[in-house]
Amino acid sequence: MKIIIYTTPYCPYCIRAKRLLKKKNVIFEEINLYDKPEKMDEMIKKSNGAKTVPQLFVDETHIGDCDQIYELDNNGELDKILNKK
Repeated sequence: MKIIIYTTPYCPYCIRAKRLLKKKNVIFEEINLYDKPEKMDEMIKKSNGAKTVPQLFVDETHIGDCDQIYELDNNGELDKILNKK
């Protein structure tokens, strides 16, 4: 399983999302759009137009932004997506 999160530095939502993933003990690849602005178009295309960060993908499936992944976690769905039952 490959987990990718698109972020920017100092973004409080990015920090929260990464904190949640670390708490779940999952390994993820972070793509910092500040360092790699050319990846912005890739993120927008993969997320069907989302232009805000963070955006989380699991095996190329768009999971959502910070609020969406916390909602999934609160509903018990995030662990299923991350294959952590």
